Amino acid sequence: MQFSNDRVSVFIIPHFSASSELMGSLGSRYRDAVQIDVTGGEAWLFEYGVIVFWGVDEDEKLALLHRLHVSESVLKGQHQEHLRFSVNSEALKLQQDLITLSSNDVLLRLSVSHGLAQSIKLNEYEQKAQDTISQYAYLPHTLAETGKIKLGRKALAKVRGHLFSTKSDIFLHYGLLDTPEFFWEYPEYEYAYSATSRYLDIRPRVELLSNKLDVIHELFEMLADDLNHKHSSFLEWIIIILIAFEIATFGAEELKAILM
Repeated sequence: MQFSNDRVSVFIIPHFSASSELMGSLGSRYRDAVQIDVTGGEAWLFEYGVIVFWGVDEDEKLALLHRLHVSESVLKGQHQEHLRFSVNSEALKLQQDLITLSSNDVLLRLSVSHGLAQSIKLNEYEQKAQDTISQYAYLPHTLAETGKIKLGRKALAKVRGHLFSTKSDIFLHYGLLDTPEFFWEYPEYEYAYSATSRYLDIRPRVELLSNKLDVIHELFEMLADDLNHKHSSFLEWIIIILIAFEIATFGAEELKAILM
């Protein structure tokens, strides 16, 4: 294949959704990825919302996005990666944002694309987890300093909902960060994915993301305990008021009986 340029660009497509029929109609499908022929290069579209362009000029990128009914704002999104590539090496190499391919094999490019796509998706999860932790970092500090969290039950429930939503959204897609199923069928290409994964530090970053999810879970449990405590305190006050009312009623009846 002749490429228009030597650039590899990776982008996240937010809220991407496509049926199996649509994915299959776009080009050659390999499990969760579809190769789309583009003038001057190729694109790999992953069903979890990542697209990887190899050697594609900007106007052709826009044309494909319009064809996919995806906003061109994707090319200006927060999460994107840009590298260069060449095909002139005896072995696959990745260094200093340069991918040196050992051949013009389409499945070799797909194998590298799997690692690139996972990395950019991991960026999104890392950012989401960190933003959530930063947003609510004041809660444990407040609890440590004052012994209580100055939020009402409704506000606490909303915070818990946000924490649960973040954690569950990441967990539901956590399997995307495992070795892709494509390599079950083509194990001879897994070395290329592994090399890309190592270069992009995917395994250590997944472990760090797991630690961040643990922090979110601990925040969730802490708020659950505080919410239960507030609910228990509320019930205790209701019981105290009822007992006091009962005593007052009994006392009034006794006083009335004495006076009569």
